[in-house]
Amino acid sequence: MYKNQKSYITKDKKMLDLINENFSLLLCLQHFDIDFAVDNLTVGELCIENKIDLNAFIVVANLYNGFFPDYNEINKIGTIKPILDYLKKSHSFYIEDKYPELRYYLEKIKNVHTSRDFQLIEQFFNDYFEEVLEHFKYENEIAFPYFFSLERNDKITQSNSFSANEYSSHHTDIETKLTDLKNLFLKHIKIKSDLNIKRKFLNTLFELEFDLKIHSYIEEKILVPLSKKIENQLNG
Repeated sequence: MYKNQKSYITKDKKMLDLINENFSLLLCLQHFDIDFAVDNLTVGELCIENKIDLNAFIVVANLYNGFFPDYNEINKIGTIKPILDYLKKSHSFYIEDKYPELRYYLEKIKNVHTSRDFQLIEQFFNDYFEEVLEHFKYENEIAFPYFFSLERNDKITQSNSFSANEYSSHHTDIETKLTDLKNLFLKHIKIKSDLNIKRKFLNTLFELEFDLKIHSYIEEKILVPLSKKIENQLNG
């Protein structure tokens, strides 16, 4: 059986033990572009091997185990690059993996369910996905290039009208609408003939909801404060 209480991740913990305790960490590794064949490496050794800032990895990985960082833990992160790489990688995962998977299951369900309720939920999903694509496009084309330039200390950022504050004020709450979709589905769509497909659809929704909440937390509570710190340093 899996433990309900997950371990607090430190540099000396064996990554294999942590994955066996919480398989959601596989998704964390994927977003950091780390191979799942972790051998007998500790977290610290894994970060050295993959050239990833240890403090950034520990803060993010602990979110998957239910631990939220304090101010000091966030400020120990030496570079925002791994945070940005993680976020960009997760965008690709959502667009290329999770949303197509959800669409596939919706089409399967549509074959056995033609009620008005399902049509409304399908439209809700389509509208939501369009909003998500716009959100990611804004981040990939405007926000993230700015943050990467901050990391490089590019002088152009000094005169750039964009800022961490502007990003924070325009940040949209995409995970809440996903929760709404999940709850609508649980409340209103009955499919006795094919519960297997419905379960797979809901499993995918739960996994995506869990990961999106972490994604948004990282953007708001880690990326923005660290970027503001760099901006202050650049502005003297």
